[in-house]
Amino acid sequence: MIRLLLAEDQAMVREALAALLSLEPDIEIAAQVGRGDEVLDAVAAHQVDVALLDIEMPGMTGLDALEGLRAAHPGLKVVILTTFGRPGYLRRAMESGADAFLVKDAPAAQLADAVRRVRAGERVIDPALAAAALAEGASPLTDRERDVLAAAREGAGNAEIAGALHLSHGTVRNYLSTAIQKTGARNRAEAVRIARDKGWL
Repeated sequence: MIRLLLAEDQAMVREALAALLSLEPDIEIAAQVGRGDEVLDAVAAHQVDVALLDIEMPGMTGLDALEGLRAAHPGLKVVILTTFGRPGYLRRAMESGADAFLVKDAPAAQLADAVRRVRAGERVIDPALAAAALAEGASPLTDRERDVLAAAREGAGNAEIAGALHLSHGTVRNYLSTAIQKTGARNRAEAVRIARDKGWL
């Protein structure tokens, strides 16, 4: 029996996934959470074999939770399931050690098959998304530029970003300027939108 953690913030989607996967004779829903920052505790408490993580969750993204799981539970299998088939998300997920990456409109049978395959040691990636990720290339943003853009996404000004990230006001301005240039944007709001649409944030 494969013990599965479901991490999905939309209750209706989470319950539907749980109901569908519970119909499989070899899959058991060991735990369900609605926030990314609940993932690590749930895995530790429920002896999970496979974690199924949404990307967009409150508290912590699925990609950040993935990084935490890799550090705390290196043998755990992780499937990223997302509405957003963005090449940048796929690349980040694979670089962080995801075992599978699927979009939510995949058939339920395909999801159950992916859970079995990653449990057996395989990697499962949506082929169309893999091709798009290769064509798109890697994110041009450095980790720090991404941090600054992510903070700007919440509407914070330079002084707030500087305080939150422990940087000088001038350094924040420089990172934002470089990020705007690298994304080909006209301003910070457009840079945030472009980076988000490509899955770089």
